[in-house]
Amino acid sequence: MEQEEYTREEINWSYIEFVDNQDVLDLIEKKGGLIALLDEACMFPRSTHETFAQKLYTTFKNNKRFVKPKLSRTDFTVVHYAGDVTYQADHFLDKNKDYVVAEHQDLLNASSCPFVASLFPSLPEESSKSSKFSSIGSRFKLQLQSLMETLSSTEPHYIRCVKPNNLLKPAIFENTNVIQQLRCGGVLEAIRISCAGYPTRKTFYEFVNRFGVLGPELLEGSNDDKIACQKILEKMKLENYQIGKTKVFLRAGQMADLDARRAEVLGKAARIIQRLMRTYIARKQFVLVRRSATHLQSFVRGTLVRNLYECMRREAAAVKIQKNVRRHKARESYLLLQAATVTLQTGLRAMSARKEFRFRKETKAAVHIQARWRCHRDYSHYKNMQRAVLTYQCAWRQRLARRELRNLKMAARETGALKEAKDKLEKRVEELTWRLGLEKRLRTDLEEAKTQEIAKLQETLHDLQLQVEEAKTMATKEREAARKAIEEAPPVIKETPVLVEDTEKVNSLTAEVDQLKALLQTERQARETAKKEHAEAERRNEELMKKFEGAEKKIEQLQDTAQRLEEKATNMESENKVLRQQAVAISPTAKALAAYPKSPFQLRTPEIVNAPNGEVKSSPDVTPISLNLKELEAEEKPQKSLNEKQQENQDLLIKCVSQDLGFSSGRAIAACVIYRCLLHWRSFEVERTGVFDRIIQTIGSAIEVQDNNDKLAYWLSNSSTLLLLLQRTLKTTGAAGLTPQRRRSTAASFGRVFSNSSFTTKCCATFSW
Repeated sequence: MEQEEYTREEINWSYIEFVDNQDVLDLIEKKGGLIALLDEACMFPRSTHETFAQKLYTTFKNNKRFVKPKLSRTDFTVVHYAGDVTYQADHFLDKNKDYVVAEHQDLLNASSCPFVASLFPSLPEESSKSSKFSSIGSRFKLQLQSLMETLSSTEPHYIRCVKPNNLLKPAIFENTNVIQQLRCGGVLEAIRISCAGYPTRKTFYEFVNRFGVLGPELLEGSNDDKIACQKILEKMKLENYQIGKTKVFLRAGQMADLDARRAEVLGKAARIIQRLMRTYIARKQFVLVRRSATHLQSFVRGTLVRNLYECMRREAAAVKIQKNVRRHKARESYLLLQAATVTLQTGLRAMSARKEFRFRKETKAAVHIQARWRCHRDYSHYKNMQRAVLTYQCAWRQRLARRELRNLKMAARETGALKEAKDKLEKRVEELTWRLGLEKRLRTDLEEAKTQEIAKLQETLHDLQLQVEEAKTMATKEREAARKAIEEAPPVIKETPVLVEDTEKVNSLTAEVDQLKALLQTERQARETAKKEHAEAERRNEELMKKFEGAEKKIEQLQDTAQRLEEKATNMESENKVLRQQAVAISPTAKALAAYPKSPFQLRTPEIVNAPNGEVKSSPDVTPISLNLKELEAEEKPQKSLNEKQQENQDLLIKCVSQDLGFSSGRAIAACVIYRCLLHWRSFEVERTGVFDRIIQTIGSAIEVQDNNDKLAYWLSNSSTLLLLLQRTLKTTGAAGLTPQRRRSTAASFGRVFSNSSFTTKCCATFSW
């Protein structure tokens, strides 16, 4: 291996001959060798060790490494590198057949213990297919191959174990036996090659990395490790070294010389480092001593200052104690004087307060008497004015009720107009649907016709190609027949007529071929024209598809418009029903108002009667009218028309919901506000109302313009809370007698919030994030 490395590195080297035992390895493991013949003998059931030995004698009788003993019929000798070794073939067959049962091997391989599973590893599939059983020899051969592959892929270091004596006792060394072991192991050959060669070898990088300290100035400005190695060796004045392609080869002892010089350089550097380190330690110790002295001085000075401070503190405390004692004596005398003064002031103030209380009591009694008299007087005047005002209010409310009824009738007529518009839109949608189906059928017929035309053109082209090929074949056959006839004809026969006839045939065939080529060219042009027409048809189809898609979009828009109009119409019908119910509820009041005189001047004015005891009483004839007027006032307060008030309330709710109200105690404020308003307006009891659509549009518009995840989560929480409250309300109202149809319509109206595709997509993206 060393000589191979010298050859690879291309250094000056004379090859050293050594004994090679490759022929012994070929005798044992090569195809047709000892192991192969042993496996072959094991495959035959009638083979014995004698037949095996005879086969070996016959096969290897001319091999210089194989020798047959003279006195034995089953022994054989192999001439190894170390000497001759005689083997007995008596038990070769039995030991070679001693293989592991497949079931036992599978059982051991299935063990959870790695050591047990590695005792009998499974053979590769190729070896198991090539032979019916696995012999010990074949296993040994595979193991040797695996070992050689491992050695060739690595850089092994060999350890030679030498037995000093055969007695297995200490302090005994047999020279002959040891030399024989070293010779058999090839150690002597390796030592001889190493001594004659270069035992020490280093790569350029390793050499420069290790011995660069011997010449650091040589490494500056040079990036080539090979040149740097050569300069270092020249500086050290070494001889008989070799520089290869990638390594430096040194003779024995040169590495030690280099290491000694390297140790000398490193020693000098170490002494410099030690000197600097000792300087650093001494300075550090000096700084520490100086710092300690400073701390000691500061501590002594601090002790002296603290003692002085203690004396001063005690003096200040004595002064403070004297001050507090003097203050205590002065305060006691002051408190005695204050108590006497307060007692005198209390008596004077109590006397003055009693006089003031007596005066206020008298004044209050007089004011109370005056107030009762004024109240009686003003109450009488108020009752008179109230009766007159109620009369005017009744007349005015009657006028407003008639105006509201007229508005309701106009709204009913507008609902009929909306229904007519809806019918027109439905007819328009049906007409567009019929046109779309007609366009689809026309496009399908056009595509089928084009497909049939293209198929016919392709068939025609195929037939023409076949005709051209047949014409070419016939022309070739006629030419070959003419050539054979010319060759076989006798020389006496005149050749001129034959040649003329053949020339005429060839000319005619050539003309037919030209005609066929022209026809083929025409067909190709026709095919190109058909392709262009097909491409044009495809373009028209794409345009029709785009028009069709546009028509579909228009149809979808019209359907959406029709659906919205239908919803509006339904809302208007529901509102009309509510208004009719409210009008019916209002009608008794109107009748009550109509029962009274239309003119406020026809009402009887209440008469004031003075009782004997001084009280003022009203006439009994006016009492029933005043009571009825109070009831009407409690039932009907001054208000705007019902539609205007309801629209204003809805606008206020939409404006409130469109803002970010946030959460309160973990609950969505916007959802609770919407639910309370709907519950107060009794929207769940109505079959259809427009407030749901407005809430849905508000939430949808707020979601479409938002890309913030917090806003989307806010609207999702509000929608889910509102849906939960709606479901709970529908359950309770269902028990209270609400029809299922109304519950479904209300839930479907609010369920459109969650059917919005943009809302669902944004919320899913938010919570997947």
